[in-house]
Amino acid sequence: QVQLVESGGGLVQSGGSLRLSCVASGSSFSRNVMGWYRQAQGKERELVASIAGGGFTNYVDSVRGRFTISRDSAKNTAYLQMNSLKPEDTAVYYCYVNRDFGLKYWGKGTLVTVSS
Repeated sequence: QVQLVESGGGLVQSGGSLRLSCVASGSSFSRNVMGWYRQAQGKERELVASIAGGGFTNYVDSVRGRFTISRDSAKNTAYLQMNSLKPEDTAVYYCYVNRDFGLKYWGKGTLVTVSS
């Protein structure tokens, strides 16, 4: 059974940093795209960053230059380093892994709150 477990969320002041981790278990995902979505209260879920098995990364414009996604395929783990956090980054952050047929595995989410 595949499971994704996120950690690293919390409360931080504006300008601060957090590092999210996502550990996947139940299969090897070294070739799969992994990434992070977020959903703020009252808003739709949006893709924040993704990383392919070969290391190619993609970011939403609002976080480019502040967030860095990385992965350790040997550990089936993805990371999201978030620097210069802003109140508008407040959201529940969800880890995902692409699977066949356009589907995704999802974690349960970790809350990031940035105070002004």
